[in-house]
Amino acid sequence: MSPMDGLTRGGGTTVEAFAQADGVRVSMRVPFAASSVSRVRQDLRAWMKERNGSAERIDDARVVISELVANAVRHARPLADGSLVVTWALQDREVQISVTDGGSPTTPHTVDAPVSATSGRGMAIVQTLVSDWWLEHAPSRSTVHTRLPLR
Repeated sequence: MSPMDGLTRGGGTTVEAFAQADGVRVSMRVPFAASSVSRVRQDLRAWMKERNGSAERIDDARVVISELVANAVRHARPLADGSLVVTWALQDREVQISVTDGGSPTTPHTVDAPVSATSGRGMAIVQTLVSDWWLEHAPSRSTVHTRLPLR
């Protein structure tokens, strides 16, 4: 592995890319703010296009990452430095997307939201679009991981 540490992008976003045997792993430390959604969505799209991801899967991945970041900002706490860590990597023809926050008293779960509800569908949408999702939970941080096909 050869890390490219400390590459800083506009808006205070720090991006670290690590070469892996089967592709590239991207890890972004972004502000704990709703405005981070558009940045990670844009970068993930470009990364998947470079790897010949299908248009449908790119759209699915952008929805997934948007929901995960928005849910973290809405329901969790930031990491100690006031950020979130968003990571994606190619593994066995699947894209693994992960979002790490400072933890929450609740855990992500699907909800059977009524038609009239204006929120509450995020993890149900994620579950529909991904092949798998799971949670790593510790007292000071939580990470939601997802997998979906590249093509």
